[in-house]
Amino acid sequence: MSQTDLLTRLKQIRALVLDVDGVLTDGRLHFTEQGEEHKVFHSRDGHGIKLAQKIGIEVSIISGRASPALRHRAENLGIRHCMIGIKDKGPALEELARTLDVELQAIAVMGDDVIDLPMLNRAGVSATVADAPAAIRARVDWVTTLGGGQGAVREFIDLLIDARDAWSTVIADHQ
Repeated sequence: MSQTDLLTRLKQIRALVLDVDGVLTDGRLHFTEQGEEHKVFHSRDGHGIKLAQKIGIEVSIISGRASPALRHRAENLGIRHCMIGIKDKGPALEELARTLDVELQAIAVMGDDVIDLPMLNRAGVSATVADAPAAIRARVDWVTTLGGGQGAVREFIDLLIDARDAWSTVIADHQ
């Protein structure tokens, strides 16, 4: 898809759905000796999510793993729809679209592995991270230059902001 076509489609996006492990994180799983899971999130991704919300994009999460750390991060960022422990992500995306009253074509999805394909295939715009498997990178509309957990979500959100020509809105409070 050409950059012009991508930007045209991105202008129609009203919701962004993110996978977590491998997208918002680098995909590594950290456990304490007591079995408590730790996740590391990039601050630029979090700030990007806030910017997306500021320009009217509903950001949601659909994750295959359940984690208290993820739930806490979602609440911290004001993400109202956080579906965790989801094994079949295609129907979950359809359910979320109905909840948000948004057509699938108006949803962008960012995932990084085969479990994400059912939602990537249904989305209006699909994206993945630079370090996703080649089979995933070949099946999406856009691939970031950054890896998962390294600011890739912010990179995609910046593209959404570009498509909407919304930088003046985004930086208005920071001048």
